[in-house]
Amino acid sequence: MMGIEVRNVTKTFGSVMALEDVSLHLEVKKIYGLLGNNGAGKTTLFNIISNRLYADSGQISIDDQKAADHDSVLGKVFMMGEDNLFPEDMRVKKAFTTSKLFLPQFDLDYALVLAERFELQTNKKIKSLSTGYASIFRLILALSANTPYLLLDEPVLGLDARHRDMFYKLLIEHYSHRPSTIVISTHIILEVANLLEHILIINNGRIVKDVPRDELLAGSYTVSGPASLIDHFIKDKKTISTDRIGGLRTACIEGQPDESDVPDGLEIRQTNLQDYFISLMNGGSVK
Repeated sequence: MMGIEVRNVTKTFGSVMALEDVSLHLEVKKIYGLLGNNGAGKTTLFNIISNRLYADSGQISIDDQKAADHDSVLGKVFMMGEDNLFPEDMRVKKAFTTSKLFLPQFDLDYALVLAERFELQTNKKIKSLSTGYASIFRLILALSANTPYLLLDEPVLGLDARHRDMFYKLLIEHYSHRPSTIVISTHIILEVANLLEHILIINNGRIVKDVPRDELLAGSYTVSGPASLIDHFIKDKKTISTDRIGGLRTACIEGQPDESDVPDGLEIRQTNLQDYFISLMNGGSVK
């Protein structure tokens, strides 16, 4: 089976269960969102898929080959994280030229074009880059790697609004010219929501949602109004979470609203991805 197959992966750090029996399939040429709170297991999962970390149990297959048995398939995966893969005294341009040595498909010309567009000074040493430009440096490496599978862990960390917008547009441009499997882990959910085709939500080391984005959002709605009306309205509904401010209450509900069932005084709207995620994390599970 083409794609990345994660089967029953478990990873612990001492007494901490980072991943617990995680299974999922990343299809080819699709953009995924991996969402979760801090410490949920996102980075650990990325590190295991990219072979930077070993699982305690379970296996990873890439294009139907076990990653543990075929080192060559690991060259199909590039992970962008917070770690710097190069000596800190190395200059940016040297890092780009060096990348060609271990990433055969690395596009040096494209990397230099992106550096110019982002106004990244390639003669600077990596250690002298600001937080934002260090992220831009790693983004350029990722977009120029040209691997079939791209894992982006908090890709816009430290970027201002203009540079974030540039990145999102470049990502779409990159995907349209060279479709690949892209998995984005980010806390800035509203900005990336329209880019994502499939949503993975991880909580306490377990995948709690694995569903196409449109299906996820079409299957929930938000209702708000006086607390007494909300309490009566949701008593027979599958409630994800509720929130109360003073005498007003808001509830996120799974399913499709029946307009004829909504009493006067309540407002119903479609749930966006960020609201759904926050509601799920606050509620813990569908009740």
